Amino acid sequence: MSRIGTIEDEIKEAMRSRDAERRDALRLIVNALKNSEKELQRPLSEDEELQVLQRERKRRVEAAEAFRAGGREEQADAEERELAILEEFMPEPLGEEEIEEIVDDAIAENGATSMRDFGRVMADVMPQVSGRADGSVVSQLVKEKLA
Repeated sequence: MSRIGTIEDEIKEAMRSRDAERRDALRLIVNALKNSEKELQRPLSEDEELQVLQRERKRRVEAAEAFRAGGREEQADAEERELAILEEFMPEPLGEEEIEEIVDDAIAENGATSMRDFGRVMADVMPQVSGRADGSVVSQLVKEKLA
């Protein structure tokens, strides 16, 4: 079953249990996935679904930070609750040690020795960590290792 089908089942369950907040958060997620399908005019692959979820996760994190900076704690908390629901449908994130191991392997495979090899290393690492690690964290780690 696709993520959309799974999430739609969760929406029905939330409706039965009268959990309006969860229902609404799940509807937003399904809506984002379906909009991406409409744009592409075909069903999403698993990787594409993951990209949409990552984009939604990033939006929630940024919105929560913006609300906090504006002194609107209640809205920030609401965004974080939505984020927690969203993360239920994402793969388990990689630990820092696992990311470091993948980066070290990519550097060794590419024979990278300087920042000129940054692009090749990133091209090798990102498909391995997609959806399970933040690109900026990976980028920073690669820069540290190649510096």
